[in-house]
Amino acid sequence: MTVTLDHRPRLLLVDDEPTNLQVLRQVLQQEYRLQFATDGQRALELAREYTPDLILLDVMMPGMDGYAVCRALKAEAQTAAVPVIFLTALNDVADEVEGFAAGCVDYLTKPISAPVVRARVRTHLSLVRLDELRETRLKIVQRLGRAAEYKDNETGMHVIRMSHFSRCLALAAGCAPDWTDDLLNAAPMHDVGKIGIPDAILQKPGKLTPEEWVVMRRHPEIGAEIIGEDPSRVLRLARSVALYHHEKFNGQGYPYGLVGEAIPLEARIVAIADVFDALTSVRPYKKAWTAQDAMALIESEAGQHFDPQLVALFVGLMDELLAISQRWAD
Repeated sequence: MTVTLDHRPRLLLVDDEPTNLQVLRQVLQQEYRLQFATDGQRALELAREYTPDLILLDVMMPGMDGYAVCRALKAEAQTAAVPVIFLTALNDVADEVEGFAAGCVDYLTKPISAPVVRARVRTHLSLVRLDELRETRLKIVQRLGRAAEYKDNETGMHVIRMSHFSRCLALAAGCAPDWTDDLLNAAPMHDVGKIGIPDAILQKPGKLTPEEWVVMRRHPEIGAEIIGEDPSRVLRLARSVALYHHEKFNGQGYPYGLVGEAIPLEARIVAIADVFDALTSVRPYKKAWTAQDAMALIESEAGQHFDPQLVALFVGLMDELLAISQRWAD
């Protein structure tokens, strides 16, 4: 016996008029799994039980109207992300404003047009899938970053702390909030290339030989190869950070010996954040430095290892840095 699973998206249709639900059934039943509710309370029950992919919700219903249902959906973690499209005979701007304030993503006016309904539903389901793919990709990026840290006997907290340090510094430098959020998600990949370094070198307790240093210094390029070329802004940032965060402002870094602002801004930011957290963290081979001592070293390296303008900004962030360290302590 063969069991056929129905993987079509699930829609919840809510309207107190059965005739309207029948019209929507005819329009949508071939492409979607459908569930129906004729009042707000039943709609909430079904949404909690099945978590539909999208809800078409009538505004004007007796008892609990569509606005109240939508606000209740958005207030619960399980259903907050489900897109809601309002169905309404109202076309007043104030009504639309109230609907968007309640959390809807779109409006459809009655009487409905079948092609418009299908197009709007497809569009919003596609947006949901894009959001899910973006979230999944970010989680993969973060987990790869943690994998590299564990291979290097670091804790997973290092990549979280230094990523938040990086975001704080980027905001202080006047970078756009969206860009700083992308940097927060890209920074964990800074040392992903260490996955390609032999354990005998990466975990060697003593000093590396010149030959071993040649191998170790390849990890930025290995990281860039692992991340690859991708149109995603987060992955472009991650590749840049991985490739350039060991460059030094005075040109004495690696792998290319870039000087000053030829080093991408994201790499200059992450370099400071990474070193600060490494210094203030306990490692098998050293005790943790105090935040003050770590900051003093970073200040002494302004213009040498680090961008002096970024260092000046970083010094002013001490309270925020300490709060991050406490929140994500090892």
